[in-house]
Amino acid sequence: MTEFATQTTTDGALHLILDGPMTIYNAGDIKAQLMGALSTSSILEIDLSHVGEMDTAGFQLLVMAKRESQRLGHTLRIVAHSQPVRDVIDFYNMDVFFGDPMIIPAEH
Repeated sequence: MTEFATQTTTDGALHLILDGPMTIYNAGDIKAQLMGALSTSSILEIDLSHVGEMDTAGFQLLVMAKRESQRLGHTLRIVAHSQPVRDVIDFYNMDVFFGDPMIIPAEH
């Protein structure tokens, strides 16, 4: 089950943190959260640093959110990427589509 937390950033963006898997099994809940956040804020930051698993359905939700934000004239930023998220975005070669820098954490 994916959990959600929100806060407002200093620039007025809605910061949405997803914690858990982004898979077909919880796509409905995630879609509802993303669409609700996009409708209430003109700037949405999605923090995916706590996403432990992502499949094609999760990836499609990110594409849908990006396209919906563009349609509304809103800004969508992905501000943190877990390794599973980076792997899927790299697999589909879509890093340019999202336009957000993917910071690679230092190895311990």
